[in-house]
Amino acid sequence: MNRLPAMKCLIMDFFVLTMVLSCSTQVFALLKLSPSSLTVLSGDEARFTCSSENAEWDVMLWELNNTLVVTISRIHGVLSSSVPNVTAEKSQNGDAWILLLMNVERHYEGQVSCNIQGNAKKTANLFVQEKGIVKVFGVHTIALKGQLVQFECDAVGWYPLPTLQWEVHGKKLSQSEYNLSSELTGKSLFTVSSNLSMTATKSSRVDCLASVSALSTPLMSSIPLTVVAEVVQDEDDCRVPLAVTSSLTALLLLLLLCICTVLCYRQRRQAKRSTQDAIRTEESNNGQSSLAEPTHARINLGYISEGATGP
Repeated sequence: MNRLPAMKCLIMDFFVLTMVLSCSTQVFALLKLSPSSLTVLSGDEARFTCSSENAEWDVMLWELNNTLVVTISRIHGVLSSSVPNVTAEKSQNGDAWILLLMNVERHYEGQVSCNIQGNAKKTANLFVQEKGIVKVFGVHTIALKGQLVQFECDAVGWYPLPTLQWEVHGKKLSQSEYNLSSELTGKSLFTVSSNLSMTATKSSRVDCLASVSALSTPLMSSIPLTVVAEVVQDEDDCRVPLAVTSSLTALLLLLLLCICTVLCYRQRRQAKRSTQDAIRTEESNNGQSSLAEPTHARINLGYISEGATGP
């Protein structure tokens, strides 16, 4: 007899608990937070959007690593913002609000939460990466064909551990062709060092690239490699050794000089021969004129020599 009221109370408590959980689940299902995970570089901007299909909410709370950073009223807008470079703005699409994390810092990394009226809460993950520098040591490498050459590259000030790789003539090298070593500095930043040994086969550009997932394009440092005494002919590159080019040029100049000398000599001989022929012709003409003059002379019949005597 005494157990009946106790059973009724237990049933009522279970019913109330079921209703509360059902309502909470319904409110939770109406809350949306996007993206669920975001990776940005330190110094960039991060955006998260929170919306609810329940238009009856009054207050929206944004938390960063369980610390309240922005309080929003559905009617009055942003009421408070407790962290520098952190604010919110209303989305142009529907009854949604955007959390703005400007000039993101490393300690922002963690969980971003959106809470409506304390009844529903959605959480997303924020990852912050650091972009360092990458540098190939040296300025310009000159090597003989077949000679073993070495290159060194450092990627300094990265988080998390960056990916480092080499490219020669625009083609990626296998990781088995170079070594990698890394260390963590006091500021929780990584430095990666790599040494590359390769045989010089043709002139090309040697690139060292470093990257993290938040970077759309890897950072690159390059150094030119010049291989001397090489003859390379392919669809991408055609080079003739400088020594061969110089020899051919000298030979062509010598041949051209010989041709010019022969032509000048022949021209001078022809000119001299023409002059001699002209002189002979003129002398011949002068001789014929001197012989013809006595023939045409008139005889003076009245001329008497002083030595002649009369009859």
